[in-house]
Amino acid sequence: MSSPSRVRVQRRPVHGVLLLDKPLGLSSNQALQKAKWLLRAEKAGHTGTLDPLATGVLPLCFGAATKFSQLHLDADKTYETVVRLGVRTATGDAEGEVLSERPVQCSAGQVVEVLDRFTGPITQVPPMHSALKKDGKALYEYARDGETVEREPRQVVIHALELLEMQLSGETPGLRLRVHCSKGTYIRTLGEDIGEALGCGGHLSFLRRVATGGFDAAQCVTLEALEALPEDGRLALLQPVECLVAGHTPVTLGEDDAGRFLSGMRRRGGWPDAEAVAVFGTQPHAFLGTAHVKAGELIPGRLLAPTEIQQILVNRTPPTEALAP
Repeated sequence: MSSPSRVRVQRRPVHGVLLLDKPLGLSSNQALQKAKWLLRAEKAGHTGTLDPLATGVLPLCFGAATKFSQLHLDADKTYETVVRLGVRTATGDAEGEVLSERPVQCSAGQVVEVLDRFTGPITQVPPMHSALKKDGKALYEYARDGETVEREPRQVVIHALELLEMQLSGETPGLRLRVHCSKGTYIRTLGEDIGEALGCGGHLSFLRRVATGGFDAAQCVTLEALEALPEDGRLALLQPVECLVAGHTPVTLGEDDAGRFLSGMRRRGGWPDAEAVAVFGTQPHAFLGTAHVKAGELIPGRLLAPTEIQQILVNRTPPTEALAP
């Protein structure tokens, strides 16, 4: 794949969400920059990072969608991973220096019992090799300098921990797992903790995110496939901005109310109280932004600019499916 950084491109307003299958070896930001270049987009961001050694679902937000990317950080995630048993590394993955090796002497029954123990609410200490910041500095920067700093334990939830494959003997004993978890879960730490609970230690030798929120790997495109498409084909892969608020309660406003709402004014109506509302306008049908309803008042949250709405409508062929009825 040619390096996009060597070619100057004419940027343009692009609005929507690209579901990328992040490749092995690239950071989330590197993958974002390549996709941004291929789409010639002016503004882009992602909805949470994946390690360079992880592959899979990485929603990328362009233009107006960046205003709502924060909403997706709270989404549950699903991963498939392989925990290599018997070997503990400095980074908790296959790239790190081997710290210790121990025989794998656990039984299948012990594995099942330990996985049960790690299902539900659990406490994790964030790994040193992570992007979490302490005193304004990422933990992995301390780790690179050979420092270990104190980290506060945090509670996360493992909704489901499925054993897909188990090998307790041979040269590469390990467990292949499917993990459905809450935001903020460190799969690397989970793998290490499971290895310790089995008495042999362990590290991740494979990690793939197969779903995040309502998005899954089957919807994603690779960078290679994206590059192979003509420009119109690349743009056609963009999901509409409102896909980021699919769980919100939809409210549709008439033309006059929509204009006032976009200027930041509250609107009054017969809506029930709701914390998360996706607001649409009519004539033509368009996503306007988010709001919440309290005591019959629709109170604006994050709003699209009129210019953004116009650009989306011009580029929307055929018209996208709307959330509102």
